[in-house]
Amino acid sequence: MAQSEPTAPLDGPGAAMLDALFSQSLVGLHLLDTDLRVVRVNTATPAMRDVPVEDVVGHRVDEVYGLLDADEVMALVRGVLDSGVPLVAHIVRAHRRGDPGHQYFHEISVFRLETPSGDVLGLAVAVVEVTEREESRAREVVLEMTREHVGRTLDVLETCQELVDVLVPRVADIAVVEVVDAVLRGDHPPLAPLPRDVPLRRAAFRSAAGGGSTGTDADAPQAHPLGDVRALPGPTPYTQALSDLRPRAVASLDEDLPWLAADPARARAIRAAGAHTLITAPLTVRDTVLGLISLYRTRQGEPYDEDDVSLLLQVADHTALSIDNARRYTREHTIAATVQRQLLPRRPSSHPALETTPLLLPPDSGGQWYDTIPLSGARTGLAVGGVVGRGLHAAAVMGQLRTVVRSLAAFDVEPDELLARLNDTATFLAAERATLPTADPLHRQALAARFAYAVYDPLTLTCTVAGAGSPSLVVVHADGSTEVRNVPAGSLLGSEDKTPFAATAFTVPEGSLLILSDTPLPALVASGDADALRRLAEQHRGRPLEDLRDDVLYALAGSAEPGPTALLLVRTHPFPADRVGVWQLPDTPTVVATARRLVRDRLADWGVERETAHDTELIVSELVTNAVRYGSPPLELRVINDRALTCEVRDGSASTPRLRHASVADEGGRGLFIVAQLAQAWGTRYTPEGKIIWTEQNPPPG
Repeated sequence: MAQSEPTAPLDGPGAAMLDALFSQSLVGLHLLDTDLRVVRVNTATPAMRDVPVEDVVGHRVDEVYGLLDADEVMALVRGVLDSGVPLVAHIVRAHRRGDPGHQYFHEISVFRLETPSGDVLGLAVAVVEVTEREESRAREVVLEMTREHVGRTLDVLETCQELVDVLVPRVADIAVVEVVDAVLRGDHPPLAPLPRDVPLRRAAFRSAAGGGSTGTDADAPQAHPLGDVRALPGPTPYTQALSDLRPRAVASLDEDLPWLAADPARARAIRAAGAHTLITAPLTVRDTVLGLISLYRTRQGEPYDEDDVSLLLQVADHTALSIDNARRYTREHTIAATVQRQLLPRRPSSHPALETTPLLLPPDSGGQWYDTIPLSGARTGLAVGGVVGRGLHAAAVMGQLRTVVRSLAAFDVEPDELLARLNDTATFLAAERATLPTADPLHRQALAARFAYAVYDPLTLTCTVAGAGSPSLVVVHADGSTEVRNVPAGSLLGSEDKTPFAATAFTVPEGSLLILSDTPLPALVASGDADALRRLAEQHRGRPLEDLRDDVLYALAGSAEPGPTALLLVRTHPFPADRVGVWQLPDTPTVVATARRLVRDRLADWGVERETAHDTELIVSELVTNAVRYGSPPLELRVINDRALTCEVRDGSASTPRLRHASVADEGGRGLFIVAQLAQAWGTRYTPEGKIIWTEQNPPPG
């Protein structure tokens, strides 16, 4: 018989190593006696660190830790003690002390400890927290079940019911699927944003309380019965998700949420079911809206997180494709919706000193538009407008006016002059409409449009704004103070009123939030200390503009007065000081060499490539020479490293420079011709003190 291996005594190095094991191990360790009471423990896992050691030693683990299946776990542990067969990598669920609403997963391995003679000493338990791994596995299981069970037929209602059967109770305690009613008839669904009056049919419902797949259990409250068809009241997270195709997660469904009042039936169902958290996501295919998925938790304590949002988006993608396979297309609606979307910019242009997000109300009328236009000198043009009327004809006029605005903005005209020229175009279009045959419906429809245009300069921190109609501009400063700027009101574009347009300029400190609207904002500007405006001022810092846009929408929806049709949220940021060079120049012929040297040094600091720097020096030389020869002091040179490499020379003369084509014998007259050849764009911008001649080149690398 083989002799047993010798063992080291539990003192000296052996005891020190045992102490080191318990103090340094990355795995949670427990030693249990034969009564399954803890003899020794370390605190390697978060669950153990939440419980003091003195509260653990001498107690059974089910008395200390919040095991969800305590009886089952203790039976398995007792089985190891009795049989000696190890339990390896078994998953147990538990709640942490102080966090009963969230469950955590642990992987335990249990081994029986014996003396060399075979006497049972107790158990050793190794614990590793695997919450993230198990939650990831659970999400993968849901995705696999979705791919396997959802979309097995070409029936839209059956596909929706298959989806809720997969999601409840694995992801949600209550699941609701609503589908655009036209999809059930085989029609083409509308392109996003979903028009407000499009009815949705409640296609599928399931509740963990009901216990079945039919969703008819009386214990499961519903806002509307299955098969109910109605348009969603708004604004709510549901209508917003259908508007911009972004999911909405509401961590706490408390009574103070302002949007609950917009949908009383759904609010009552939420309260009756005891739902405490919500996530809703659109069903979309190729930018078309098919429906909406809404998930609620009542029994599960954890709120939805970003992983749940990602999971729902993947599930929604698969479901939407399955629904899309069961529907047919309607060409007429597709054309109308496509035209409406294509006339609007895909996204606002970005700028280091500016970020914007639009809000169109209503989003389906076709006549509202917004635009952000890059201008010379790092400035940005901000435009919002709306054509009176709706439908394809309003969208067509909107597209014409938007094109004219961009063309006029390229000439660096002031906002009031731009509105005057735009009004000329609108008047011309109105006259054309009046000449249509009397049988044409458009002959009896007057053409009119609201419009607001502002120019923001991040270098001087000024904003100049003018409007047609009754525009509104709210400024929320970085310190939380707010003000409502008085924008001069002008006649509607296309009207017969010949009142001239006026502009106003004011300072906008860095970090401010601007809300520019083509119509008044009654819910925000009724008084300077309105509740909605004050909440917006307190919460705007550090929050995404998209979230602030939702807040503004909810506030506007609570007003009894008519709201705006289009608005633009603008947040200003500091323009990097190291990307601008400004120098005051003396009015002497020798200043040209000085200007070239200053620009050469600054471009070297910016790392501009040699060829571009050489061209810039030539441009500066010609511009400064032109200002000294034909302009008047004071002279100023400015270079800007922005979306383009900009050179500006300011002088006190209002005389207009002219591009000449000098003959072979002429000694001069080639300056602006050289500038035009070297620069991508050039122009003249007039100021109350004179003019600015500017050029733009390709931006420097980096």
